[in-house]
Amino acid sequence: MFVLILGGTAEARDLADRLHDAGVPFVSSLAGRVARPRLPVGQVRIGGFGGAAGLAAYLRSSEVTHLVDATHPFAATMTQHAAQASADVGIPSIRLARPGWSGRPDAAGWHWCVSLSELCDVAGEIGARPFVTSGRQTLPAFRTWSDRNVLVRVVEPVQEPLPPRWTVVQDRGPYDIDGELALLRDHRIDVLVTKDSGGAYTSAKLDAAARLGVPVVVLSRPDAPAGLREVSSVDACVAALLG
Repeated sequence: MFVLILGGTAEARDLADRLHDAGVPFVSSLAGRVARPRLPVGQVRIGGFGGAAGLAAYLRSSEVTHLVDATHPFAATMTQHAAQASADVGIPSIRLARPGWSGRPDAAGWHWCVSLSELCDVAGEIGARPFVTSGRQTLPAFRTWSDRNVLVRVVEPVQEPLPPRWTVVQDRGPYDIDGELALLRDHRIDVLVTKDSGGAYTSAKLDAAARLGVPVVVLSRPDAPAGLREVSSVDACVAALLG
């Protein structure tokens, strides 16, 4: 067995720990979009593959026997490439995606959107001082908010100029409820804009919004490719691999 982990998430790092402890050979692959990523144990490669065809070529040349796509839940293109490449090569592929936030008790009261344009339109109608936590790559969708006091939180620096009334906070989770409450209060946030990333690293903002009565507008996850085997925990992924 030789496993390729498409990583960059906490779940991918946990899976690397488990495979390392079990003595299973593996390599983790990171996209290279984060300047100082948290590295997993074991062998790591950084950089893209060149689409599904490039990934398939890597699987063949490296004699990978099992592929685990543990990328971010919104890395839809990479997930499609992983499903296509593993099918072309004829090896098992598993999608490891942490559960989303739709099961939270307060999620029924959120505004769920299926596109960035809808996310912007809905949030723009609800509030005038938004807190945008949907990621650096989504910021162009909110350019029409140049006349608003927008709070943006990102992991990596924003390269392109932003409207002068926007405030950028560069930070990385995990976050706690006290810090999130203070952030929302200090900036007088009246709508939280996010996407259904799931997990506990960034969920404190949702707890803070619920406590303060701040509306939440959420971008729904993209659909997974048809027929892709998907698990929601590292335990289930290890069991599928070793079973």
